[in-house]
Amino acid sequence: MSTTSTIPVQKPLTERIEPYIAIIGPMVMILAILLFMGAAEPTRYFRVTNINLILLDVALYLPMAMAMTFVITQRGIDLSIGSIAALSSILMAFLVKQYGFSIYVGVPLAILFGAFMGLINGLIITRFNVPDLIGTLAMDLVYRGFALVIAKGLVLARFPDFLTEIGRGQITGFIPIPVVIGIATMIAGYWALRKTYFGRYTIAIGSDPEAAALTGISVNRYKVYAYVLSGAAAALAGLMLTGKLNAVQATSAPLFNLHVIAAVVVGGTSLFGGRASMIGSFCGCLLLAMMINALVTLRIEFFWQSVASGVVIIGSVALYSWIQKKDRDGSGGVLAALQTPDGQKMLRFSALLIGLLIALLALGGIFAVTPGASG
Repeated sequence: MSTTSTIPVQKPLTERIEPYIAIIGPMVMILAILLFMGAAEPTRYFRVTNINLILLDVALYLPMAMAMTFVITQRGIDLSIGSIAALSSILMAFLVKQYGFSIYVGVPLAILFGAFMGLINGLIITRFNVPDLIGTLAMDLVYRGFALVIAKGLVLARFPDFLTEIGRGQITGFIPIPVVIGIATMIAGYWALRKTYFGRYTIAIGSDPEAAALTGISVNRYKVYAYVLSGAAAALAGLMLTGKLNAVQATSAPLFNLHVIAAVVVGGTSLFGGRASMIGSFCGCLLLAMMINALVTLRIEFFWQSVASGVVIIGSVALYSWIQKKDRDGSGGVLAALQTPDGQKMLRFSALLIGLLIALLALGGIFAVTPGASG
């Protein structure tokens, strides 16, 4: 009597790496930045103090990127996180400095304020059927207006040590506390996305809201949950920024929304919904922080930093839109689709954008003004 043994069939390499395409993209760009800066400015870019600056910048955006991943996966968008961060910190500052609240009470209350503002966003979108883009943009103006009214142009500074530790403290003099907070939020987000009903329902809602509703999922409720999470994460990031600067004003965090959305999209979360990558969002935050730091290290003007960020966003959205279209068309895999005429056009477009970024970095290194050279 013969027995047959089943030998598992190994998938081809192309099929094994396809799920990680969204992460490979930002990782390749991170490697390109490391190689370029290793040749152009190795001493300044790779010194310990500069690496610490990059990590602090990354940590600031990680909580918001985690929450924004859920929002965008549900086909939403939140343009109010910058003003929520500022208003939450302003309210905390007034509670602590004007009304004598303990910082240990003020910080949790600020996060609750942020969650409440996120709740307002979610209710406006779900109950009044206001599009996410318009609703959160309008509330961004409202929250920023409240911050300006409350602060009256004042800069509130010199907070207790607990807050500055959140923003720039270190554990054992080596590990930055903000980095620990940021990574902890990403780990929690990764777990929630993969292991909880909230994560599974988020992907289902983004894939097809009508089908999700027919299966019994309360689409509006889980949309509200995502915006509450976004508001709380924005408030936490605002507190981290306040602690880092040891000061806050009503105009703080003006570009939080664009930076965070860019990081999430660069990391592979689809603006069309249904596709999420928490690890990709982490890589997107790291990529943008490294790129902006590289431009600063090369003494490139701030305006060119915005240009570079825009180029990365356009390239990423174009790539992932093409990937999403390929999935809908069922063309048999990303790598196979790259062999088609459309795929070849996308490769040439991506190469052009990468070339533009490298040229920008190179021009910055060539035309940088050496300190003390003028005057």
